[in-house]
Amino acid sequence: MLKLSLLFYLIIPSFIFCQQTTFEKSNGTETATFFDCINYYKALEKASAKISIKEMGMSDAGYPYDVVLYSNDGKFDPTVWHQQHKIVILINNGIHPGEPDGVDACMMLLRDLNDGKIKMPDNVVLAVIPLYNIGGALNRNSFSRVNQNGPKSFGFRGNAQNLDLNRDFTKSDSRNAHAFATIFHWLNPDIQTDNHVSDGADYQHTMTLITTQWNKLGGELGKFVHDVFDPALYKSMEKKGWPMCPYVNFEDGNPEKGWDEFYDPPRYSSGYAALFNTISFIPETHMLKPFKDRVLSTYALMQSMIEQASIHANEIIEKRKQNFYDNKNQTEFALNWKTDSSKYDSILFRGYEPAKKISEVTGLERMYYDHTKPFQKEVKYYDYFSGFDSVKIPQAYIIPQGWHDVIDLLKLNGIEMKQLIKDSIINVQAYHISDYKSYPRAYEKHHKNFDVKVSASNQSIQFLKGDYIISTNQTNKRFLIEMLEPTGDDSYFSWNFFDAILQQKESYSDYRWEDIAADYLRKNPELKTKLEEKKNNDSTFRKNSNAQLNFVYKNSPYYEPAHLRYPVFRIL
Repeated sequence: MLKLSLLFYLIIPSFIFCQQTTFEKSNGTETATFFDCINYYKALEKASAKISIKEMGMSDAGYPYDVVLYSNDGKFDPTVWHQQHKIVILINNGIHPGEPDGVDACMMLLRDLNDGKIKMPDNVVLAVIPLYNIGGALNRNSFSRVNQNGPKSFGFRGNAQNLDLNRDFTKSDSRNAHAFATIFHWLNPDIQTDNHVSDGADYQHTMTLITTQWNKLGGELGKFVHDVFDPALYKSMEKKGWPMCPYVNFEDGNPEKGWDEFYDPPRYSSGYAALFNTISFIPETHMLKPFKDRVLSTYALMQSMIEQASIHANEIIEKRKQNFYDNKNQTEFALNWKTDSSKYDSILFRGYEPAKKISEVTGLERMYYDHTKPFQKEVKYYDYFSGFDSVKIPQAYIIPQGWHDVIDLLKLNGIEMKQLIKDSIINVQAYHISDYKSYPRAYEKHHKNFDVKVSASNQSIQFLKGDYIISTNQTNKRFLIEMLEPTGDDSYFSWNFFDAILQQKESYSDYRWEDIAADYLRKNPELKTKLEEKKNNDSTFRKNSNAQLNFVYKNSPYYEPAHLRYPVFRIL
C-alpha cells in the first residue's frame, strides 16, 4: 500500500487547484487584497509539489515577504537551478499597489501552470513576489489613481514610509528594498519583470513595454536583447492578440517626431538589475483600458516571457556569462548615458488623432484624443544611447569604516571586501568635490546631488585598522563602480550618503586668524605671492578682507583636509 501511494505521488505530483481569484470572481473588476493574495498562494502551495513559499525579509509595514517559487521538478534551490542551466525569472508585482495588474495575473498564471492549463518548460523556473509594496497595499482606496480605469479599489503608491519603492533600489531607504536585494541576489535571476500600469498619452495598445536600455546593459547580452529577445516578445504578443509597443514616452498627442526610449538609471528596478547583467523589463499596461484587459494582457506577456526564455535559454545563459567576464576585465565604464539622435528603429504605433474642443471646466480650449479617428503608422523610436562621463577603474577602493551605511549596502549587494589589519599610510588618489548642485525640494527623502564635478590628486593618507579595502576584481564590479564614483547618476554621493563632508566643521575668528595668517605668510612667501596675484587679477577679491583671510586659511595646514574631500579613495 505504501509503495502504491508513493507511485501515485510520483505520477501525479500536484492536485488540480480550481480556486478562483478575486479578479475572476468579480468578472475582472476587482483586485485581491494583500491578505487574499497571500492566503491564495498558501493554499496553492498546499495543493502542489511544484510550488514552495519562502519567507525572506521584512517590509516597512511590519509584514514579511513571501516569495513564491515554481519549479516543475519540485526543487527550490537557485544554486541548483543555475547548475541545471535553467532560466530563473523573477516577477515583481505591486511595487505601486494602485497598479495591481501583475498581482492578479500571476495568481492565475501559477495556478494554470500547476494545473497544466498552460505548459511550463522544464528549463524555466519562476520566483514571484506576490505584492512588493505591502504598506501601500494595506492603504486601500478608490480615488488616488484618477487617470486609471479600474479596479474598484486598490492600494496607494507610497509605502509605509510614503516612499516610492520604484526609486529606492540603490539608496535603499526602506526595509522593502533591503529585502528585495536579499531576494534578488539569492536568486541571481536571468530575467526580471516588474509589472506596472502607465500614465500619459492615449492610444490603442493595452500593453507597452520598457526594456532596460540595451546599450547600457552592454556587450553581447545587450545586442541579444535588442536584436533577438525583444522582437520575439513583440511577435509572441501579436499572435496572442495583444499587439504591443514600447513604453509611450510622449504626452503632447503628437507622435510624429517619435520618442526616446525610457532611460532607466539604477534607482529603477530595470536599471538596478542591469548592473548585474539581468535582462529586465517593466511592462506598462495602458491606464485607460479596462482592468480586465490589462490583467489578461499582463498574463499573456508573462506567458510569452516564459516561452521565449525557454527557446533562448542557452543564449541567455552564455551571453550573461560573457557579460560578467567582460565587465570584470573592463578598465573603463560610462557613468551617464544620452540618446543618440542619429540612430533609431521604426515601430508600428496604433494611436488616436489628437483634436481640440472647449473645456467644460475652464471654458478654454483643451486637447483630447478622438477615438473615432484611430490610426496606425510607423514612427521613429530612438533606442540607441551613448555613454559619457567615463571613468577609469582603479584596482581597489578604500572606505573608512565610519561610513557604515554605505558599507552595509555594498555588502547587501554582494560586494566582497577586506579590512585593514593594522593602521597604515597608503598612497591613494583622492577626489575633491569642486562643484555640485542639489535638488531644491525633497525627492524621496533626499535632496539629490547632481552636476557633480571632481578634481583628483595623489595623496598619502593614514587609514585605520578596520577600514575597508574593496578590490574591483569581482563579479559585481559594475554595481560597485556606479555606486562609489561620485559623478554617477545614482551614486551614493548623489543620494546624499556623503553630505557630511560638504559642511566645514572647524573655522576661525577673524581677529585671531589675522595674526596667525600674517605669521604663516611670512614663513611661506610662495603663498604670499599667490595672494597678491589673486588680488591683482580680481578686483572684487581685492576689496574683500574676509575672502582674502579665507584664501589664506584654505591654503594653510589649519584648514581641515576632510572638507569636500570625497571619503572613498582609489588605489590605482
